[in-house]
Amino acid sequence: MRIFARRLVLPGAVRENVLLQDGAVHDATPGTRADLRLGTVVPAFANTHSHAFHRLLRGRTNAGGGDFWEWRQRMYAVAQSLDPDLMFEVALLVYGEMVAAGYASVCEFHYLHHTPSGRPYPRHEMELALAAAATEAGIRLTLLDTLYLHGGFGQPLHDHQRRFGDGSVRGWLDRWHDLRSVLRGATLGAAFHSVRAVAPDELRDAVAGLPAEVPLHVHLSEQPAENADCLAATGLTPAGLLASVGALSPRTTVVHATHLTDADVATLGAARVTVSMCPSTEGDLGDGLGRARDLADAGARITIGSDQNVTVDPFEELRLLERGARLASGRRGVFSPAELWAIGAAGTGLVEIDTGSVRTLGTHPAELFMSATAADVRTVITDGVVRGRPDLDRAARLYSRIEAKVTA
Repeated sequence: MRIFARRLVLPGAVRENVLLQDGAVHDATPGTRADLRLGTVVPAFANTHSHAFHRLLRGRTNAGGGDFWEWRQRMYAVAQSLDPDLMFEVALLVYGEMVAAGYASVCEFHYLHHTPSGRPYPRHEMELALAAAATEAGIRLTLLDTLYLHGGFGQPLHDHQRRFGDGSVRGWLDRWHDLRSVLRGATLGAAFHSVRAVAPDELRDAVAGLPAEVPLHVHLSEQPAENADCLAATGLTPAGLLASVGALSPRTTVVHATHLTDADVATLGAARVTVSMCPSTEGDLGDGLGRARDLADAGARITIGSDQNVTVDPFEELRLLERGARLASGRRGVFSPAELWAIGAAGTGLVEIDTGSVRTLGTHPAELFMSATAADVRTVITDGVVRGRPDLDRAARLYSRIEAKVTA
């Protein structure tokens, strides 16, 4: 497809009148022949951390205060209600919303493997439902099949966590490899839920049992209580524990990384990990402000995720990331515009932004992430296909059916 763009915004550069074809950018004139003509375009965004089913909690958990741990009990109630059909429906809804917001790819951190009683589905029905939803929505999926064996340090899984577990590392690896043989239309990655859900020896065995090229994600230091429990149980911080079992490397993405020591920051940076920061969720749950600038300076790569999908808007995630860094440091421009575009970029795909809306009018193109919202996305192109916006009537019908079966 030959695409003419009146303006192309790249990290560190703004180019006028370009032709985009086969991944290359050429200078052009307004009269250049093209299959599609667009206004201001930016690279599509990458969503590096999502729990699709958390979308069912949006706008339903804010009364009465509480903290992360109380919110988690509400989340468990929703998790118990999902079957493969409902998983497909909610994933289709949220993945469609992601595409409309400008995301070209998503990493789905998935642990609802089995029935609520813990009985395995016979043919990976929950995982294949997510892959089918991503294909229909038009988003590239990395399915992070998650190892989840304990309800806390030295604790068995609780009743509401039974569907998460495979009994042992060997059981999880067997299921993971079998899933890899049948999964189509998605990349299969792996995840360890957290250091509280997988014991040190189990983490070591799981790392050894995975192919070396497989992406590996893990929740890290989201809450101070997790750090305190890890220190009490192992004498190490979560980052130190992951380093000790060989789980930190350039293929690793740590999620949140909110409450870190200086030594943790140095460890993560030296390992060249990716850090998926999810500012809308971290703010919604009162997690705290992470150390994005320190981590980047130490050598880690920073990315964004929508996590619980309380909102799906890459522009908002980038703004909140920068504003959180400003609040923590007391200065502006902690990340440059070029850095923020790079943090959000998916590498492939294009997003056309309305630069004449009431929000964006007058904004310098390089700073559109500070004024645009998902509502300003006009066109999304991934894999050479113009995606546009989802069928909102269908999405509303899907959600009404889901809501009738799920009580948050």
